[in-house]
Amino acid sequence: MSGVASTLAKKRAMAAGFGTNSKAIPYLNQNFEALRAQCRASGQLFSDPMFPAAPESLGFKELGRNSSKVRGVTWKRPTELVSKPEFIIGGATRTDICQGALGDCWLLAAIASLTLNEYVMARVVPTDQGFGSDYAGIFHFQFWQFGEWVDVVIDDRLPAKDGELLFVHSAEGREFWSALLEKAYAKMNGCYEALSGGSTTEGFEDFTGGIAENYDLQNPPSNLFQIIKKALEAGALLGCSIDITSAADSEAVTRQKLVKGHAYSLTGAVEVNYRGRQEKLVRMRNPWGQVEWTGAWSDGSSEWSYVQGDCPLAKAEDGEFWMSFNEFVRNYSRIEVCTLTPDTINDDSVKHWSVSKFDGTWRRGSTAGGCRNHPYTFWTNPQFAIKLDEEDDDPDDGEVGCSIVVGLIQKNRRRLRKDGEDMHTIGFAIYELPPQFHGQREVHLDKNFFLTHGQKARSETFINLREVSTRFKLPPGEYLIVPSTFDPHLNGDFCIRLFSEKQTETLPCDDPVNAELDEDQVSDSEVDSGFRNMFSKLAGADMEISANELKTIMNKIVSKRTDIKTDGFSMETCRVMVNLMDDSGNGKLGIGEFATLWKKVQKYLSIYKKNDLDNSGTMSTPEMRVAFKDAGFTLNNNIYQLLVARYADPDMTLDFDNFVACLMRLEMMFRIFKKLDSHNTGFIEFDFNQWLNFSMI
Repeated sequence: MSGVASTLAKKRAMAAGFGTNSKAIPYLNQNFEALRAQCRASGQLFSDPMFPAAPESLGFKELGRNSSKVRGVTWKRPTELVSKPEFIIGGATRTDICQGALGDCWLLAAIASLTLNEYVMARVVPTDQGFGSDYAGIFHFQFWQFGEWVDVVIDDRLPAKDGELLFVHSAEGREFWSALLEKAYAKMNGCYEALSGGSTTEGFEDFTGGIAENYDLQNPPSNLFQIIKKALEAGALLGCSIDITSAADSEAVTRQKLVKGHAYSLTGAVEVNYRGRQEKLVRMRNPWGQVEWTGAWSDGSSEWSYVQGDCPLAKAEDGEFWMSFNEFVRNYSRIEVCTLTPDTINDDSVKHWSVSKFDGTWRRGSTAGGCRNHPYTFWTNPQFAIKLDEEDDDPDDGEVGCSIVVGLIQKNRRRLRKDGEDMHTIGFAIYELPPQFHGQREVHLDKNFFLTHGQKARSETFINLREVSTRFKLPPGEYLIVPSTFDPHLNGDFCIRLFSEKQTETLPCDDPVNAELDEDQVSDSEVDSGFRNMFSKLAGADMEISANELKTIMNKIVSKRTDIKTDGFSMETCRVMVNLMDDSGNGKLGIGEFATLWKKVQKYLSIYKKNDLDNSGTMSTPEMRVAFKDAGFTLNNNIYQLLVARYADPDMTLDFDNFVACLMRLEMMFRIFKKLDSHNTGFIEFDFNQWLNFSMI
């Protein structure tokens, strides 16, 4: 299926509700229920052709076919490894997740946090499977991927060496949910090796669909306690850790029983009246279920005796403990906050944040403009407008404004690792929209706007992570977000999400698709004698010009010019020109039709020269976008991407013949549509034969 057709098909599927929380899309069109039923009917255990038990599923370099690390690896089903395998024993716990020979501890930390939220866990790890009567060697898991939920099917053949699982395994040995979950995640990302190295927040997001933020506790925001409190009220997942300075530090226990390099959950935040003043406290949870903080506010400490009024419960040794917020900031290194989407939280008591999400693409030569360091191309990046109307409900926070979290995710980069690619360096800039642009969404702001307006805010950094997210507090108003790669001309797909405490309006900003078509037709009687004589010499005995004759004429003319570059008009271009101007339908141009075409080519030559700003004789693709507007065409990002892909040279320039070919085809498409849309509805309808005739033009 062509790219355009695939995009349209996907949009229709999403409109029908596919990809939502309750209706995950079967990944690679593999339907779990149907496949399991087929296997049970045939008596055969499932073998996944999309992720085979083969070297390419392991990796491409460190775990590649010829690597010593994969020597002796065999693929075994749980039934071949232990006598009575279980999917989950007694509920999912942290001890089910022991790291193997793969550097994906970031993913395992996220899986460990997943076990703390039963509702989220039950969706990622569906309970309709196991090794009981329905067992058919097939399992499935659900992940969030860039705005949609996908259902990933796998077989249960797992990589093993010397009779032991090579990667994730449970301490118990008979429990396999974590190993199968890791395999499904590896399939979605291309192979196991693609999971090596990453951030826990990436896993947080893929298990919840939430948006994750990182805070460095060496330099925390002044209102961090308020951020934590609001995040917990909104049902967010919070994780924190103490950095290690050497390998020996890993899981080392401090004097006051905090574990270094270990993932904790933060599960509560309160203020208590302590000795006549307010004391901020946070509740922590060690997933081990033991080893607790022994300092101030620990279980049974003397501080609890001096609390007036409401007092949170201080339990016994269960892995959960309280500590003062100040001690927390002093002892821990970082905190990760994953704010969940409303559809993830099955609890009416939490305060849901509003969520907006849009997909976009950066394409070399059309919409990949790079960062603000590249003013010549920056304006060509996709643009999104946000309208902030209501300020936060923040009685305890002195700062007035609208809280938003903006997250920019680059899609599918892990899958490209086996092709030698990796993460781009990405970020975004935010501009305050001047009053004249308020309420306007059908406008793509041009180079002049960005040369004369400074940014209001920006992502904390440009970085080569899957996601860049930053929290802002902005005054009510309208703003423009411009996501970009750091360098221009890099291809990539992205999604941008905006989480806000209050309702916001977020929409893409793009030029409308329209054309102001020149209706000046030159009639035969209007042609002067000089042009008539020239036409007689060019047309031959039949006094009409065919596409072949037009090609000869055009190439003779352009070959004499030194101020424009061209490799000559092709037969295809000349056919388009004839088709556009030929009213009689005989495939040739009479004198009036040729005169009209000649006038049009002269106009396009003038526009070409005007927009060739560096006098190179060619036109760059950003110059092309401006030139098309001069020619009467306003087009959106998607159409520019198609035109650049089909008409630009590899160096992202257009020579004169391609410029004319592109404009002529555009004009023909607009004219056909307008002619068929006689009532100006914006829609036309074809039967199959009409479609074939139209597409053959």
